[in-house]
Amino acid sequence: MGQNLALNIAEKGFPISVYNRTTSKVDETLQRAQNEGPFPLSGHYTPRDFVLSLQRPRSVIILVKAGSPVDQTIAALSEHMESGDCIIDGGNEWYENTERRIQEVSNRGILYLGMGVSGGEEGARNGPSLMPGGSFEAYNNIKDILEKVAAQVEDGPCVTYIGEGGAGNFVKMVHNGIEYGDMQLISEAYDVLKNVGGLSNEELGEIFGEWNRGELESFLIEITSDIFKVKDDLADGELVDKILDKTGMKGTGKWTVQQAAELSVAAPTIAASLDCRYLSGLKEERENAAEILKEAGLKSGIDKKRLIDDVRQALYASKICSYAQGMNLLRAKSIEKGWNLNLGEMARIWKGGCIIRAVFLDRIKQAYQRNPNLASLIVDPEFAKEMVQRQAAWRRVVGTAISAGISTPGMCASLAYFDTYRRARLPANLVQAQRDLFGAHTYERVDRPGAFHTEWTKLARNSNAAGVHALN
Repeated sequence: MGQNLALNIAEKGFPISVYNRTTSKVDETLQRAQNEGPFPLSGHYTPRDFVLSLQRPRSVIILVKAGSPVDQTIAALSEHMESGDCIIDGGNEWYENTERRIQEVSNRGILYLGMGVSGGEEGARNGPSLMPGGSFEAYNNIKDILEKVAAQVEDGPCVTYIGEGGAGNFVKMVHNGIEYGDMQLISEAYDVLKNVGGLSNEELGEIFGEWNRGELESFLIEITSDIFKVKDDLADGELVDKILDKTGMKGTGKWTVQQAAELSVAAPTIAASLDCRYLSGLKEERENAAEILKEAGLKSGIDKKRLIDDVRQALYASKICSYAQGMNLLRAKSIEKGWNLNLGEMARIWKGGCIIRAVFLDRIKQAYQRNPNLASLIVDPEFAKEMVQRQAAWRRVVGTAISAGISTPGMCASLAYFDTYRRARLPANLVQAQRDLFGAHTYERVDRPGAFHTEWTKLARNSNAAGVHALN
């Protein structure tokens, strides 16, 4: 990531210095700069030489593993930096660590940015989505550079100043949580089409390719289509079938779900995707369970063509719910921290460069432009209409999957979220009555103000006694 971002910056004509503790990495970057350019890039082998090679005010971007390695790198660099210089952390860092570091380096007059970078190695080289937060002065110092190196879409570069403190890191964290949900929903669509519809990898590649030319057009749908087409060079068949079904993770999805819980924001689709990654890790247990429990579900005839179209609609509707949950989480944190996040602008800078880039992000941007105080994407007039139109297909897919014993936790979570959110009255009244009975937590009434408490057990027993007396 660091090497590619450095080459991207240099290619845009900005002189840049690079440093890595491993000298061969520096040499490799210098060689690439010569081969792909030549670009105005110089290599350095000590923190001191690296820092002193820069013109003031210096701006140093670090891309190292989150946590203590960042603190160690800051300590090594800041020893040679001066007031007005800036450190920019481009890693996936916990936002509170960034806020701590902002305070620590400010004692020496050093500015600090925590900048989310999305797009992987390819994005870093050719144009990522950038989410810088922290010092606005520091952002202005490098604004021209960031706007040139970021992915470019029709309404501008995919970068904007996010907000103060750890806002940039938090937005990137939620971006990754949405990414978890997106990937889970796509994998469920694949599972249903393959194991209920009986589609081959070749057919799946064609279907996802077709979907990528419509409303589902996105980076993840595009690469999914490509994956199904890759042959295994070590055995017969396609490579995807030989991959062990255990999903790795770096932690940002877990942070997103934890933050949702702390902020009392429902994010069931993102949480379901995290749970599925945990369950995927239990490979041996799952294999044993498959033997003990045998195959579940009912086998029935399937209309392939209808199933394919239903899955497309279910995937689209489920994705809207997942993005709605992420946006609501961003809004809740923005209110708590006073970041004043522009949700429409967040959607705009995700339109290019990043992993979750998708054609419908432009429509999310427009939804928040129409109503900056939109309670949820689900109730935006345009999205609401689409959800209603797609819910019959959505329910058929979930019902078919359940009948066949195929788990679709992401789609089920999205549908449950939609069904819960759209109901004017929920069975929460019974839960409140239970809480009041065993814990005297009180309850509110629908017909008069105030908090009430009832001696439920006593009244119920009196009622029972009266009933028995009446029968006698």
